[in-house]
Amino acid sequence: MKRTHLPLNGLRVLDAAARHLSFTRAADELAVTPAAVGQQVRALEDTLGVVLFRRTTRGLELTPEGEAGLAALRGGFLQFEEAVRAMQAGQSSKSLTIAAPRDLTQKWLLPRLSRIAAADPELRFALVAADDALDFTEANLDLAIRWGEGPGAHEGEALESDGMVTVERAGGGADTRIGWPGCNPEDASALVRVADAGLAIDAAAAGLGRATVPELLARDDVAAGRVVVVGEPKSGRLGYWLVAPLPQWRQAKVKALVDALAG
Repeated sequence: MKRTHLPLNGLRVLDAAARHLSFTRAADELAVTPAAVGQQVRALEDTLGVVLFRRTTRGLELTPEGEAGLAALRGGFLQFEEAVRAMQAGQSSKSLTIAAPRDLTQKWLLPRLSRIAAADPELRFALVAADDALDFTEANLDLAIRWGEGPGAHEGEALESDGMVTVERAGGGADTRIGWPGCNPEDASALVRVADAGLAIDAAAAGLGRATVPELLARDDVAAGRVVVVGEPKSGRLGYWLVAPLPQWRQAKVKALVDALAG
């Protein structure tokens, strides 16, 4: 019999019925009806080609064929339980691998992970650079942060932000535009160009001009007084998203991290 065709439900019913020597008590344990237990036993007997139980004047009895497989069957169920516990061990792990854009990691993520870790010293983080093609399996990722219109093919939650802001050095800087890949079209003719929005903020703080960047990214620099916001924030269709495939998204440790980062 192929492993994929093992009648696991029927074997589970056999184990319960053999322990109780009663379809009624087995049904109570399994939260089904006695008739359902009887049907499962008959189906298992048909599949295996043997008789497993006989009714006698003393009640239900196992046949020698049924008795022969019980020890191995119960050993198998114990191994199943150990396998499940091993798989669930990852749920209680305190290690999380996170992919995020380099500038977001530096400007926003690291300070928040520091505060989260201070509340739980057992936490361990592995940070990797995010790219456009997030491969959660290959990189063994638990969570990623992406810049875009939504979570894409994954589960996700948006990080709250005021959109895009224009920043410059406190007290004013050069009257030039600082551009970066992915910046607004108005920055296309920028006189100063850098690799990412994080460097654009640093360039503005150095007095090289004004940069239009995600408000989330500039938030801590504005709070620290390194840069000031010029004008009003502008909403846009793009933003930062916490994302993960459904299996990772369901993990307790990932849910806790999402709540902490998005809260």
